Amino acid sequence: MAADVAYRLASEGTALLWRGDFQNARQLLQAMARRVDRKPRKPAASPTEAFNFHRQFQSRRARTLGMLLLPLEADYSIPLRRAPDVRQACTEAYGAGAAPSVVSLRELLGVIGAHEWRKQGVEIPVLGNRIHPHYGVFSPVRGEYVRLVTGAPLPSLERAFDIGTGTGVLAAVLAHRGVKHIVATDQDPRALTCARENIGRLGLMGQVEIVQANLFPEGRAPLIICNPPWLPARANSPIEHAIYDPESRMLRGFLDGLAAHLEPGGEGWLILSDLAEHLGLRSRDALLAAFDAAGLKVVGRMDVKPTHPRSADETDPLHTARAAEITSLWRLAAA
Repeated sequence: MAADVAYRLASEGTALLWRGDFQNARQLLQAMARRVDRKPRKPAASPTEAFNFHRQFQSRRARTLGMLLLPLEADYSIPLRRAPDVRQACTEAYGAGAAPSVVSLRELLGVIGAHEWRKQGVEIPVLGNRIHPHYGVFSPVRGEYVRLVTGAPLPSLERAFDIGTGTGVLAAVLAHRGVKHIVATDQDPRALTCARENIGRLGLMGQVEIVQANLFPEGRAPLIICNPPWLPARANSPIEHAIYDPESRMLRGFLDGLAAHLEPGGEGWLILSDLAEHLGLRSRDALLAAFDAAGLKVVGRMDVKPTHPRSADETDPLHTARAAEITSLWRLAAA
């Protein structure tokens, strides 16, 4: 099938089940992606409009490219010529196989990529070791927020809560800095498994307790940290829940519950990018008002300029906002 025909059918909502050579399927997907990407973008009159157009484009692109499907046997083997062995990668992502199925090639390539990240890990210099993200758990590839937690003055070495721990990287950093007991929470089973494996691999189980909870565990602590998703928008896929926080629900939940869980004289550390402000999705005044409404005051702030490649990519539709982005660690206390 010619790429133009495949692209037209996929754009119309027709799924294509590939039965030929695996590597040819990858070439077809690349050809379809080129056709999606060369369509002219709508001109935007504002950063917010540019963001909305970009999200619409991403959604259409994912939907169109997701129409190219591959068969999987019950054990996740691919019954196609020149197909790689993806059984371990699929088991990590989906659990044990039970019956033959189909999967979009685009998603399968993401599963393979996640498997490689999990094997290789992400180097965290302050730990002198690697953190291994699992499929569906946000990878700590942007190191600026880790550096902020590394450099902020600790109010106590006795106890800390890490809210929404993900891979467990920030809990590990606190343990490395000498905090004696850290309770790390998450409500995602994938994240809990990932954090336990990372904390165990680093030999920190004696200091870090992993707990399933929606935001806060029981009790109080002199230090509570949270790195919530930074953009108040709807996620289009499970992995995007680490980036998008609809209606700022996690951010507001953390702020509204913080004072009640802080020990007297304690601090809450909110790690947050101002990208949403540059995109017109949230104002600085609204953020400060949320602090006030939660009975919190700002006792300090540390800022860092991101250095990830997209901040310097002038072809990115959101380049202007990304180039101006600052990530901050807000030190908050009960007012």
